[in-house]
Amino acid sequence: MPQAKLTDRFGRTIDYVRLSVTDRCDFRCVYCMAEDMTFLPRQQVLTLEEIARLAQTFISLGTEKIRLTGGEPLVRNDIVDLVREIGTMGLRDFAMTTNGNQLARLAQPLRQAGLKRLNISLDSLDPERFHAITRTGQLEQVLDGIDAAREAGFDGIKLNVVVMKGRNEDEVPALIEFARRKRLDISFIEEMPLGHITEHHRGESLFTSDQVRNLIRQHHELVPAMADSGGPARYYRMPDSPVRVGFISPHSHNFCATCNRVRVTVEGRLLLCLGNEHSVDLRRVLRGYPENDSRLRQTIIQAMDLKPERHHFSTQGDVQILRFMNMTGG
Repeated sequence: MPQAKLTDRFGRTIDYVRLSVTDRCDFRCVYCMAEDMTFLPRQQVLTLEEIARLAQTFISLGTEKIRLTGGEPLVRNDIVDLVREIGTMGLRDFAMTTNGNQLARLAQPLRQAGLKRLNISLDSLDPERFHAITRTGQLEQVLDGIDAAREAGFDGIKLNVVVMKGRNEDEVPALIEFARRKRLDISFIEEMPLGHITEHHRGESLFTSDQVRNLIRQHHELVPAMADSGGPARYYRMPDSPVRVGFISPHSHNFCATCNRVRVTVEGRLLLCLGNEHSVDLRRVLRGYPENDSRLRQTIIQAMDLKPERHHFSTQGDVQILRFMNMTGG
């Protein structure tokens, strides 16, 4: 049983941790990373044993939900073994964010290993456009992965769509219909200004959650949902469908007041906020005190004082955070 609760200076209880297992990815999505990326050398990356130790330590401090992220977590060797270990730790919710590219072969093993839920990125249903956004991805392979995940029987599967003006906002109605047909929840996400990119200007590509809602309401009624996922999305339902429609709005509807989460990058940096550079080096503690979890626990507890009240993303496309999304951990 957890013996403590992580609380920040603003009275928020932190019980949700996103653990990055790799900065690498088999896609090169235009909003996530540069086309020609330099990835971390192996010695800077946490081992699977270190990631599992972090998970156990956070759980001892009251963490109830862990999400494995990347990069793309399914490109990490032995990822199923890590899922199996964390899956025995008694979490209320154990999830993963993935691009779906490897799910056709891994969905069933992940479910059997104890993973409960999946978030799968799907930014377009047009094969050519999908390839242009991901730079390397093949839509059919991801669709096969979504079907494999449904057949594997996960407790929940949600589609994630990053909406960009002039690139895929016209597909919002089609993506809603796809979600309804597959009976999958779907969230629409405003692009976040993380890392310098040259492929497009973020200030010009911002398509807000309000604009997405207006598009959907041309076809379906949206009613606010009461259930809370424990994450940043605000959910709606359609009266004629069980599908929930979520909106993640770091620009237009700041969700910081109820933030209950922190992130750990694959190099062991504890990030206290997605939109700030406040961080603590947990890798140094993990490797400096390999047998002393009390030192690791105390470092995490003290780090909560660094968690800011909110982020301040600009709507002009300005980049305040130099790290790319693949370095941040979802």
